Amino acid sequence: MEMFFIPADDRHIKKEKEKARELRHTQWWKNKLAEGVCYYCGEKFPPAELTMDHIVPIARGGMSTKGNVVPACKECNNKKKYLLPIEWEEYLNTLKRS
Repeated sequence: MEMFFIPADDRHIKKEKEKARELRHTQWWKNKLAEGVCYYCGEKFPPAELTMDHIVPIARGGMSTKGNVVPACKECNNKKKYLLPIEWEEYLNTLKRS
């Protein structure tokens, strides 16, 4: 799959990363981690093994808001990288066809 995007500007990225750091300290995020479920694969993990993933990546204009961040296992987060939801869906579909 070829990926093409115009990256967000450095100011946006810096601001959203700061907001993400703040969001990690909220009770809302702690509750999400405590559930222990990866948003993408649906498997259970200890909270310490989950990372914060932006559904629409910051680098692609995404925001650090409750509606755009989800807990993800490290494997899913690393595979998803900078993909948008539709691109991630296409990737998963190609795996199912293989």
